[in-house]
Amino acid sequence: MTDILFSSVPLIIASLGALFSEYAGVLAVFMDGVINFSAFLVFALFSGTGNIVLSIFLSVFVCTALILVFALVTEKSRMNPFLSATAINLILSSFTSLFSSVFFHTRGVLTSPEFVFEYSAVKYVWLCLSVILIAGSLLFLFKTPHGLYLRITGSDSDVLDVKGISSARCRIYAWGLSASFAAIAGAVLCMKINSFVPNISAGRGWIALAAVFIGQKKLWRVVIAVIIFCIADYAGITLQAVLPGGALNALPYFVALILISLSGKKS
Repeated sequence: MTDILFSSVPLIIASLGALFSEYAGVLAVFMDGVINFSAFLVFALFSGTGNIVLSIFLSVFVCTALILVFALVTEKSRMNPFLSATAINLILSSFTSLFSSVFFHTRGVLTSPEFVFEYSAVKYVWLCLSVILIAGSLLFLFKTPHGLYLRITGSDSDVLDVKGISSARCRIYAWGLSASFAAIAGAVLCMKINSFVPNISAGRGWIALAAVFIGQKKLWRVVIAVIIFCIADYAGITLQAVLPGGALNALPYFVALILISLSGKKS
């Protein structure tokens, strides 16, 4: 059971990030790109520093700073946020490939004898941290003024502007929060497999967005949706001797489609 919960940790963290952007009305379509870029940065920075905590911190900082800059440009130029986020996703994917080629002379899998972590230690540390992040997100969204402003931004941004509170600023820091959580998810993924693999996110950024839609912006529903996805993924692994590879890869997405359909009928 703990293995299933641990496999859900990156997706839960990414879904928390997607939830912030959904409340602000600027969906973080760049999640996949940030997850991949962050995972690469964690590996690359660890290769230079030998300190995993520092590497994670710097990776989250860099990814968040980049998205904040993009968000500021998007607001100042009045660009369509969906198109802007899509472009950011492509840019970050290109950065990952480019920097991997320049610094490691390959666009393939990156491994190192030093980049190895004990599975059980990683599992329990990140399980505990994910609980802290969930609790912190709940407190921020529903117990702080800034959380309230963010929730109002997506539905009644004019109300904030009339009261002298910048809705544009709320959208910017919503993207920043989304980037931070996506970057943490990327760190979890590369530590889980002790390496960096191209497209390590495997579509988790998109599934996180789907989980927010299925959960109808209710945090506990989002977490349940994520766990269902991960159970489907885990079931696919156990059935790999019976089902063909293509069906195994498609199983989580098939479950996502079913849940989206059911969610649409309920609404």
